[in-house]
Amino acid sequence: MAKTSLKVQNIVATTSLGKEIPLTKLAKTLPNTEYNPETFPGLVLRVKKPKSAVLVFSSGNLVCTGTKSIGQVRQVIDIVIKQLRKINIKITEKPKINVQNIVASGNINMTLNLNILSLTLENTEYEPEQFPGLVYKLEKPTATFLLFTNGKLVCTGTKNRKQLEEAMKQLIKNIKEAMKS
Repeated sequence: MAKTSLKVQNIVATTSLGKEIPLTKLAKTLPNTEYNPETFPGLVLRVKKPKSAVLVFSSGNLVCTGTKSIGQVRQVIDIVIKQLRKINIKITEKPKINVQNIVASGNINMTLNLNILSLTLENTEYEPEQFPGLVYKLEKPTATFLLFTNGKLVCTGTKNRKQLEEAMKQLIKNIKEAMKS
């Protein structure tokens, strides 16, 4: 098996606080927010450390982006809960975090012939005149890869580390089979 390296770049996670949130009041109280209800129903709350952005909806639903681990997601949600206490909204239950997507980048340390891969692998898109990478959609486990000639890649669509590792194993197996033909 080719030596691979993977680094999580972004996790998108959702949760519900189980309470209505007065977004206008929150926007007036906190400096690190953007709220334009005419253009988007959610409030954007930027967190400096760990660097991330949280979409806060009046329903109490949150979407957290920009973190690189589940631990960081939990930290960010805790920061949001502390900010809500400032406007007298007490969240008593620990919110359940649901990972929606993990974006990872890496290298499979192989030179790839994207022309051959685009012809032999199913579910690929490759238009080198428009973009130098090949898009490869893996069905099991579900993941989408962006592959480059130098072996560098971006993987999106997995929801946990195990799925990410399984997708990488399957990718390498499929590439090796495709390169033989």
